[in-house]
Amino acid sequence: MERPSPPALPRSFFWLLPLSFVLQLASIGVLHQYRTRPGEDNFGFGWEMGRIGRSIAQGHGFSSPYEGNTGPSAWEPPLYPFLIGGVFKLFGVYTFASAWVLLGINSVFASLTTIPVYWIAHRTFGERVAAWSAWTWALNPYVWYWSIHWIWDTTFTPFVLACIFLLALELEKWRGWGGWALFGALYGVGALANPTMLAFLPFCGLWIWRRRYKCGLPSLPGVVLSSFVFFLVLSPWLLRNYEAYGRFVFIRDDFGLQFRLGNGPSADGMLMPYFQPNLNKLELEKFQQMGELGYAAECKRFAFDWIRSHPARFAVISVKRFFYYWNGVPRPTSSVTPVDFRSSAFLATSLLALWGLGRVVRQKRPGAWLFAGLILTYPTVYYFVFPHARYRHPIEPELFILIVFLLSQVRLRRTEGLGS
Repeated sequence: MERPSPPALPRSFFWLLPLSFVLQLASIGVLHQYRTRPGEDNFGFGWEMGRIGRSIAQGHGFSSPYEGNTGPSAWEPPLYPFLIGGVFKLFGVYTFASAWVLLGINSVFASLTTIPVYWIAHRTFGERVAAWSAWTWALNPYVWYWSIHWIWDTTFTPFVLACIFLLALELEKWRGWGGWALFGALYGVGALANPTMLAFLPFCGLWIWRRRYKCGLPSLPGVVLSSFVFFLVLSPWLLRNYEAYGRFVFIRDDFGLQFRLGNGPSADGMLMPYFQPNLNKLELEKFQQMGELGYAAECKRFAFDWIRSHPARFAVISVKRFFYYWNGVPRPTSSVTPVDFRSSAFLATSLLALWGLGRVVRQKRPGAWLFAGLILTYPTVYYFVFPHARYRHPIEPELFILIVFLLSQVRLRRTEGLGS
């Protein structure tokens, strides 16, 4: 057989997915999430992506991530700003209707992620873990938070990354060319939404090659095809960037600022938001005068100069960032409630997922090292820039599966103990 056949979705999915979507829409209405913050000329409506979307809707093209007409931009990856621009064009710039549409689209992707979650879990741990993983994802208010609160790529990225993870599992025994072409296309689309997922690509590719080698299947022709399709998907945007700047710019150009926001004299492992151009008039003026590339280069130079002068401090705060990524970034708490239970729950889920990963690796379950590779590689850049709770969300479908697997093992042991 040329292509592996995933198991049929349970009949419950025909009402589970609509239920998940409807509950998210209801949450948008009940919690008034469509009422975006009007301060700073609605900058909180999509932030830099919203500004670029406004420029697109007003006919100025992909440009101006902050105030003023600062010309062509590659400050953000293109997919979500173009989505915002299209919605603004149809439903108005920074309107309640546009907020409803964009948050509704986010909710669609959050609900659809239930499907790859089910298939990944079924492929690796069986029907029971798959069913519980799917229900846990579809009906989890924590998942809904990212769909109804953030006008960003917070639900599209987990969906695409989960599809890539699932396809990698299927490519282990997939004969033919279709899977390789789909892999390259998915990774190209994912990179245009969130380039961070490229950190997983080398490990993912090596895992596929090794598993196919053990099955006696060739990989080199497929890798060539997949790479060709990947760059074919990226090429329109890369050519646009070259035309706009007269030099090669790979997807986005804001790394210098992101690096500076986490590294400098006041760095303590968290975001230093007061350096952002939307919050700092001096930085905005520098951005407008120097342009994106010049401003990003200066920010990068500033951060690297500080790191070279303070290597030990950089190492310490990088360790703190590692901890904050998995623990959650500290937030002020009241004197009445000295423990931040939100961070405690965040840390608990991280520990449960890592514990589940340990059991999966020890038991040599299918895809064990693919789970490990995703958890090891995807967060890496955030250990050197700055962490945020939403930066963990793209890998949370796989983390949820590991947690459900762990709990199923505990329950199985308890059942066996009672029966003996």
